[in-house]
Amino acid sequence: MDVADRCSVNSLRALPDSNPVDGTVRWDPVHSLWNGIMLVGALLAPFHFSWSAFAIFLLLTGGSLLLGHSVGFHRRLIHRSFDCPLWLERCLVWVGTCVGMSGPFWMIRTHDLRDWAQRQGDCHDYLAHRRPMLVDAWWQMHCRLVLDHPPVFDLGAAGRDRFYRFLDATWMAQQIPIALLLFAIGGWGWLLWGLCARISISVTGHWFIGHLAHRRGPQSWIVNGAGVQAHDVPWAAIPTMGEAWHNNHHAFPGSARIGLYPGQSDWGYAFILLLERAGLAWNIALPEHLARTKVLTRVAPPDEDHIPEPTSSLQR
Repeated sequence: MDVADRCSVNSLRALPDSNPVDGTVRWDPVHSLWNGIMLVGALLAPFHFSWSAFAIFLLLTGGSLLLGHSVGFHRRLIHRSFDCPLWLERCLVWVGTCVGMSGPFWMIRTHDLRDWAQRQGDCHDYLAHRRPMLVDAWWQMHCRLVLDHPPVFDLGAAGRDRFYRFLDATWMAQQIPIALLLFAIGGWGWLLWGLCARISISVTGHWFIGHLAHRRGPQSWIVNGAGVQAHDVPWAAIPTMGEAWHNNHHAFPGSARIGLYPGQSDWGYAFILLLERAGLAWNIALPEHLARTKVLTRVAPPDEDHIPEPTSSLQR
């Protein structure tokens, strides 16, 4: 794939009548019950507190969000912002599945539908995070949007991959060996902190940062013609592994680097650079490799230490 194509919504094809505005929000029993059960377990976790259980919570949450959600799911599987061996991609996607939000196909469809809709002139409130916080929380973590005239999806090679099909069908069951191991080593404390609290904070945090990133905060870029613009959430840069620089991501969605300016922490990109040094990542796309000049308007004055102006002529 040419690096200039990495900013496209790769799994989605809009039909002549596809419409991101008209649709109905419906209860999603599978994800709602799953998220509800994890929340109950998380609320019980403080009654089984130990420093070792809390350390396991921090280690597993941070590690899975970095390796799986940020690098495996988002920057590799969805945006193809770097290349790597298939075995490594599968390992990272497995870790992303173990974050506990859903399987890889659900993540791709949910992400790409939102990306496509937000780039249109207007879209449904569900896709734009326009409703008040509590309503949006219920919608995003317990419901799904059924569009009257949706686009169609083609997951390509990922959709034909037997391992990914297995993960998508068994995403909840992937937690069973983790739960058994945690309970065997640390009892209820490790289980509640290492499984329930980890999944609940990941799901809730993913919604919360996404909500804020489409409502308020600093901006460096406007995507021309897009009905929904993004904002950065600076305080969340470290816990999100760099994903909270969401205005940057809307501007350069195919870039493996999301924290673009000095002081913008991006642990996801740092990990990709480690893979590159080990010979396990290559063809890493950066903003200057992407043809974005015509679709962006800068709303903050460039600093001479910032990234160069985007241009399709630059090569890595």
